[in-house]
Amino acid sequence: MKKFLLFLCLFLVFILASAAWYYSRFYKKKTNDFYLTTNKLLLDKILVKSDEAKRFAKSKKFDSTVCFLIDMSEESGKKRFFVIDLQKDSVLNSGLVTHGNCKKTWLNGREYGNAVGCGCTSLGRYKIGASYQGKFGLAFKLHGLDSSNSNAFRRYVVLHSHECVPDNEVHPYPLCQSEGCPTVSPAFLQELAEIIKKKQKPVLLWIYE
Repeated sequence: MKKFLLFLCLFLVFILASAAWYYSRFYKKKTNDFYLTTNKLLLDKILVKSDEAKRFAKSKKFDSTVCFLIDMSEESGKKRFFVIDLQKDSVLNSGLVTHGNCKKTWLNGREYGNAVGCGCTSLGRYKIGASYQGKFGLAFKLHGLDSSNSNAFRRYVVLHSHECVPDNEVHPYPLCQSEGCPTVSPAFLQELAEIIKKKQKPVLLWIYE
């Protein structure tokens, strides 16, 4: 009986140790890799923006636990859409996202605009609104909160996905371009949707350079 109990204890210790290793190897690695592979200037910029976003979210009665940041100064082939944990000041996830082509066949560099029909990305803060099924499937309406993106709703600028956006970085190659919508990969949109739909208050999306 004693041998059996000893064997059982050893077996349980082995199982717990294996589970701990699996967690550290496959779950923590994703977050650690982001911090290991992202340059300090970008990390510092994200930290400053997340702090500003936290204050804005609280003042406007938005959700104060999470926000989405998009840094347009990053190359399109790099992950520049960041899911931020506002309580822990950390990056939960990141993904690729398009910028607008300003109605050109291909836009070199960046141009921004707010006029209806311009096809450009609009910098500024957005309230993520209701979800709906559009021409690209699941999408979320966006309400511009600044003078630089005040026409977003009228322009039908929405958060949606498209097959041309992959899950992994393609830099130094560029990403496909949109007509102003922040477009992500289908898998990444599903992850964002799970976050948005769990929140009772609006989630803040901030596109900046």
